[in-house]
Amino acid sequence: MTPATGTARNHGLDTLRALAIVLVFMNHYLLFVSDGGAFGFLGEAGWIGVDLFFGLSGYLIGNQIVAALRSGRPFSLKNFYARRLLRTLPNFYVVLALYACWPAWRGNAAMLPLWKYLSFTQNINLTPGTVFSHAWSLCVEEQFYLLLPALALLIAARRRSLAWAWGALAAGIAAGMLLRASIWDDYVGHARGGLAYYKYIYYSSLCRCDELLAGVALALLKNHHPRVWARATAHGNRSLLAGLAGAALSIYLFLGDRYGYAVSVFGYPLLAASVALLILSALSPASLLRRTRVPGAASLALWSYALYLTHKQLCILLKPVYMAWGMGPDTAPAMLAMAAASVAAGWLLYRLVETPFMRLRQRHVPSNFAGPA
Repeated sequence: MTPATGTARNHGLDTLRALAIVLVFMNHYLLFVSDGGAFGFLGEAGWIGVDLFFGLSGYLIGNQIVAALRSGRPFSLKNFYARRLLRTLPNFYVVLALYACWPAWRGNAAMLPLWKYLSFTQNINLTPGTVFSHAWSLCVEEQFYLLLPALALLIAARRRSLAWAWGALAAGIAAGMLLRASIWDDYVGHARGGLAYYKYIYYSSLCRCDELLAGVALALLKNHHPRVWARATAHGNRSLLAGLAGAALSIYLFLGDRYGYAVSVFGYPLLAASVALLILSALSPASLLRRTRVPGAASLALWSYALYLTHKQLCILLKPVYMAWGMGPDTAPAMLAMAAASVAAGWLLYRLVETPFMRLRQRHVPSNFAGPA
């Protein structure tokens, strides 16, 4: 999620991030704009784009923290939080202002109390269908990264800190599975419906950290186990095939029994492992994913955060406009036009809001370290 700089970009990570936003767009279009069947299977399975974002974010932010602690230089919590907030808040607050101050933008959907959005607690017991509901994933990330660096510093101060770190990651995965099992028994099982599932499992921070933890595990492996990392990244194409196979199996299981007990408990760790393998392939120097430069992927990767925030409501508002022009939402011209409008809006937000604040961040908080380099 870094802005364009003079450093070389990783084509594999760009491709995965671009894929994630395309999948999310297709899924939201199917759910909130289409009259039936838009994008077919990809629309139905597109929700996994969020999980791909989680895994990427877990690795990238986790790598910043672990590498900084590994370097021996003083890691600054103040700098970390300042850099994180300058990255996420400007875009988010601009879009939130549209919902709060422009009733036409939010349409007929109900808006939660403003403090829930401002405090990134909107996802807690979130009811589907409320205004700006897709920001739940940003809430999960912000809560996770509020705790991660402090926990990392605490573990680093202990003896045998590496064992503690791996133990904490394993405990986090296990706790998520146990919590989902308990919530399923108490709220989902008897109803076999989606409302309780989404409210208490899908949107819950405690239940949805699997991919974030998997990304942090990759960062830990890279920085503390160089020999294992070298062997793992020497077989990037195998990781790519295994990740694709795991993702395909995860999609099959979730689409077959989305609210089932086994899928709710075990499906997310399987998906997290698949996402981790895809990211590992993207980080492998000789892998097809790393070496292939997909046209437009780097741009979509740069604009993905802004595009994620704006695309859903924009398409909802454009639907009646295109229908008045004789283009139904499931026609190719309307789908292409809405996709183009979403990309344009994301680019505009990126250029006018995100880019200036990223320059400000680079000028005043250039690193996570305390003091000069």
